[in-house]
Amino acid sequence: MENRQAITIAAKVNAPIEKVWEFWTNPEHVKQWNNASPDWHTPSAENDLRPGGKFTYTMAARDGSFSFDFWGIYDIVTDRELITCTLGDNRKVAVKFSSQENATEIVESFDAEDQNPVEMQRAGWQAILDNFKNYTESN
Repeated sequence: MENRQAITIAAKVNAPIEKVWEFWTNPEHVKQWNNASPDWHTPSAENDLRPGGKFTYTMAARDGSFSFDFWGIYDIVTDRELITCTLGDNRKVAVKFSSQENATEIVESFDAEDQNPVEMQRAGWQAILDNFKNYTESN
């Protein structure tokens, strides 16, 4: 097993944790925010939110030139606190949610893959998390 670098990103979402959890885990919401840039989108999303359950998000270029399924199997699901999963390529992801008055802190850690530079991966995942924050705060 290779030793992968862990990358951590975070955002403070100005919304109560119940709303943040719903928007993070409900596939209808995921389709609205799960993209790193406006030229990408998530046309389909499925989420079986339980240990051993699977999620699959189809990520696609809006021009139809490219798409792929981003998927994983849940390891731990603690309601409104923690989600950990193993991605299809065996990388680990952990997402921690913590309530702070009328806001929610999200801290996401994931194993870097070896196809793209670490900073590019950090920027891409942070862009998706920022998109989530903006979508959640404006709906």
